[in-house]
Amino acid sequence: MDKRILTTPIRSEDLEDINIGDIIYLSGHITTCRDVAHRRLIAAGRELPVDLDGGAIFHAGPIVRTVEGTEDKFEMVSVGPTTSMRMETFEKEFIEVTGVKLIVGKGGMGERTMKGCKDFKALHCIFPAGCAVVAAVSVEEIETAGWRDLGMPETLWTCRVKEFGPLIVSIDTHGRNLFEENKVVFNERKEQAAEKICKNVSFIK
Repeated sequence: MDKRILTTPIRSEDLEDINIGDIIYLSGHITTCRDVAHRRLIAAGRELPVDLDGGAIFHAGPIVRTVEGTEDKFEMVSVGPTTSMRMETFEKEFIEVTGVKLIVGKGGMGERTMKGCKDFKALHCIFPAGCAVVAAVSVEEIETAGWRDLGMPETLWTCRVKEFGPLIVSIDTHGRNLFEENKVVFNERKEQAAEKICKNVSFIK
């Protein structure tokens, strides 16, 4: 199968045939965006310093350093995913307000994000944990840094990337959630395994 690469700006129709469990890559731009940026936009009503319409965000707190001999040029050292569930309270509204099409993080998200992805045609994807340096290698350049007053982890670092990934689709535009569906399968397997184990150790009192 050909390598599936999304390029920003992403259109809703680009996502129609992508399903949970698919592996995709991203070229174009992605902005790191965590808890405080979500709260500032949704709870405090502050306008983001970057246009995310058709764009991508990364739930991540990167390590960034200033390019030697400059004051406003930066390079990515490491950028690992943050647990996405921390953004669950705000993500549906965030998708609606910003028009973001691709959300990348660690672990699953819940019903609010599922509804946001279905109603406004967006994806949530998982970037493999423990691969922060691999992610940094995909960053060709940090183009802007918004809300630097929040400190390095919470700054909105907008990066130009090439084939950023692999990204595993966990929530698609059809309202399906890979984590929730896997829970059902795993619980069935768990019950079967427990029953088998209990039979084999029934002599233990």
